[in-house]
Amino acid sequence: MNLFDILGPVMVGPSSSHTAGAVRIGRMARALLGQEPIKAKLLLHGSFASTGEGHGTHQALVAGLLGLAPDDSRVPDSFSLAKERGLTFSFGTCQLRDVHPNSVLITLEGDKGGKLEVGASSPGGGRIRVFRVDGLDTSFSGELPTLVVHNSDKPGCVSQVTGALAAQGLNVATLQLNRGGRGGSAVMVIECDQPVSDATAQWLRSLPGILRVNRYTPNEEAPV
Repeated sequence: MNLFDILGPVMVGPSSSHTAGAVRIGRMARALLGQEPIKAKLLLHGSFASTGEGHGTHQALVAGLLGLAPDDSRVPDSFSLAKERGLTFSFGTCQLRDVHPNSVLITLEGDKGGKLEVGASSPGGGRIRVFRVDGLDTSFSGELPTLVVHNSDKPGCVSQVTGALAAQGLNVATLQLNRGGRGGSAVMVIECDQPVSDATAQWLRSLPGILRVNRYTPNEEAPV
């Protein structure tokens, strides 16, 4: 246990899990989309669904999608800010299996035609855990610079991506692999010790068999 566990994050709102964590989930989804979100569908699970309204979870999630930080004074006013920014959104509920009670499934559309589905949980203390990206199981916290690489399930994709990162002097901290089915689509979640530049992400996108690359950098300023 460290001091952050005891004091919790600096934030606007009554709950580190329902408010600060929810903002960070929204920011994560925004970063992985890599575009300005213009449409969002948010399905709340467990206590997010049952008590989220009283804790400001709905406003917090939308605030994160807009790029606000947990301590931004505008978090409670995110609905009106979303209207100004052209983000339409809807809320519903869902029943998910084997996830934390504070969880949400977000479907996004971006201003450049991008689409993304992210499932994430807020276990407490402002921390988050992403458990699903575009229908494929994952598990990462966003505490390290992270790449989510969608690729064809064929030999060589993993080695060429990790080799490209090594060529840039980037050390891989963790690597997770999952696929929808043999020979179909697959996803790599790569956490690195150093931030991954947009230029490196662009280079990875040009490699054979790579379908899409999304990156997330902790504490990176999001345009608001």
